[in-house]
Amino acid sequence: MPGEIQYLDAVITAANIALQYGDRVLFKDVSLKFTPGNCYGVIGANGAGKSTFLKILSGDIEPDSGEVIIPKGERLAVLKQDQFAYEELSVLHAIILGHRRLYDVMREKDAVYEKSDFTEADGMRAAELEGEFAELGGWEAESEAGRLISGLGLSDELLERKMSELDGGQKVRVLLAQALFGNPDILLLDEPTNNLDLDSVGWLEEFLMNFKNTLIVVSHDRHFLNKVTTHIVDIDFAKMQLYVGNYDFWFHSSQLARKQLRDDKKRREDKIAELKEFIARFSSNAARSKQATSRQKLVEKLSVDDIKPSSRKAPYIAFNSARDVGKRVLEIEGLGKDVEDEPVLNNFTLTVNPADKIVFVGPFHQAKSALFEILAGESKPDTGSFDWGQTITPGYFPKDSTDYFSGDLSLIEWLRQYTEVEEESYVRGFLGRMLFTGDETLKKVSVLSGGERVRCMLSKLMLAEPNVLIMDEPTNHLDLEAITALNDALIDFKGVVLFTSHDHEFVHTIANRIIELTPGGVIDRSMRFDDYLRNEDVRALRDSMYHEHHLLEL
Repeated sequence: MPGEIQYLDAVITAANIALQYGDRVLFKDVSLKFTPGNCYGVIGANGAGKSTFLKILSGDIEPDSGEVIIPKGERLAVLKQDQFAYEELSVLHAIILGHRRLYDVMREKDAVYEKSDFTEADGMRAAELEGEFAELGGWEAESEAGRLISGLGLSDELLERKMSELDGGQKVRVLLAQALFGNPDILLLDEPTNNLDLDSVGWLEEFLMNFKNTLIVVSHDRHFLNKVTTHIVDIDFAKMQLYVGNYDFWFHSSQLARKQLRDDKKRREDKIAELKEFIARFSSNAARSKQATSRQKLVEKLSVDDIKPSSRKAPYIAFNSARDVGKRVLEIEGLGKDVEDEPVLNNFTLTVNPADKIVFVGPFHQAKSALFEILAGESKPDTGSFDWGQTITPGYFPKDSTDYFSGDLSLIEWLRQYTEVEEESYVRGFLGRMLFTGDETLKKVSVLSGGERVRCMLSKLMLAEPNVLIMDEPTNHLDLEAITALNDALIDFKGVVLFTSHDHEFVHTIANRIIELTPGGVIDRSMRFDDYLRNEDVRALRDSMYHEHHLLEL
């Protein structure tokens, strides 16, 4: 009941929060407490109010009713979104401003010493400020600021430059350093991995896994959420539900609970055994970090009754092939392609094997898309050739599917184009898997959102029953549940996959072969993505091929 939540051990509490914009109810009677030593990942569908909730916690937005309770003396830090808020400050001062009291003491101290008529009272005040400055860690502030921006991929030589001299990507990193500065008691981060390269994301993950205070984060990066979170806060239909564990634990446990609810024939003892095995498997997957250890202990304490189904629905994705792949899949020889008279693909050669799930990485995104378009028959190569095996049926998912959705067709009419089966129920079944039900199937394809188009293209792919999937950034526009469902489907897929993605978790869990297009040539290794990033021989080879370009872009 509202008002009954206990707050004594919480460092920040949302008590009976309600917020409504017009007829749209974002939150209703939301009560949650966030305790020290834990990281809470806030998830929800697009528009559910994730960022708004963080703004309520930070005090930037007043709720219609309810309150946010922070014990006296606890310092809260927030990742700011306005890149132009500190244009006249140096980078160093912008970072230190993350600890407002330290910044104010520093500025007052400097102002006192700069006085031309320095008095005895000024001397006494300076002594007071010096003491507080030291107590707040002021003498270590510059070195801490340097460590933060170095970890985030910037040179500490930027500390003395003005914020106005930095580009947008650099400013984003400085604002992140500002939020992390000074060990705040409560840290609120909204999409902190945006615009960060893989090295910087890895550094941030390590930093936050060892953060000892309270962290609340919004992110669409599943790898990041899985690494740092001990709890998941799910926003759904104006309510919030708190779950123990990281994102993968929340998703799979809630799906398992939902499946068991549907299966009335399953004996309770079997359900208990299945859930206990699931909990044990996740809790044993411990790492050395503080967050992972904390998460393990929390999961170990769960009972079967703690595993609850979420009311959120995930699409059902499964790719079934009409025939097996066979021994010969694909031979590419000397492939070349120019776009607007500029070469994007040059003398590319590759043999694809029956068990391959290949991710193409590197900064040359246009080259990857051009290769996929050629293999899918959407464009012609300028030089070279490629040859599919006789048993191969490729299915293509383009990065931009806009051209597929012109015209005035309904969803059912659109999907019917891609099957010879005439029964409407058959087509409706595939749309239903992707959460298009009832009158939604009569919606015109011309008005679909980006995420709805992606789900339609996935329906089209499932209908085709290919044994080779060519997928160019398939996770774009999808929410976390849909990404996870697609991720699991591609792990289970028995055929060959050629794909690109910026989603670290997606890449690592699907790909068994990495092909990186670099300025110095192609690197081709059969291994998992994280192993590829850690492999000393690969790192040395990549360094030589990139020279001064040391960052990997997915």
